[in-house]
Amino acid sequence: MAKAELSYEEAREQLGEIVRKLEAGSVPLSESMALWERGEELATICQRWLDGARAKIDAARTEASTARSQAPGSAGGTGRPEAPEDEN
Repeated sequence: MAKAELSYEEAREQLGEIVRKLEAGSVPLSESMALWERGEELATICQRWLDGARAKIDAARTEASTARSQAPGSAGGTGRPEAPEDEN
């Protein structure tokens, strides 16, 4: 893509407009094909944004879960040294 990537909102809006034109059925076949191809590009842009957002959410959840499990008083991190095992 030669120009800067569209925002998710811009891509979604353009994709919606293409869908409206295609659903209306009032454009010639050659234009419909060009619109379809552009719609595919826009859908890919939207999916990249959504995938990036999902990755950020997953990373934040993992980080929060790790922090909770290592916090004092939690099952994974009591904040106290472990008691030695009985050697009997």
